[in-house]
Amino acid sequence: MGRIKSKLVKRTSHSLLKEENNFNGNFEDNKKLVNGLGTSKKIRNQIAGYIARINKRKKIEK
Repeated sequence: MGRIKSKLVKRTSHSLLKEENNFNGNFEDNKKLVNGLGTSKKIRNQIAGYIARINKRKKIEK
């Protein structure tokens, strides 16, 4: 049950993925890229983790 993400996290993650292709399946790398948004640490980590999950899922599908 802990994997439910808010609309803010999903919307921000999808818009960042459309803008930049620098993200990958690694949480730590994504966290550094998302750091410039100016959000709280918790939201930053949720966005970076959600982007990592999306990219891992895309990699498996290919």
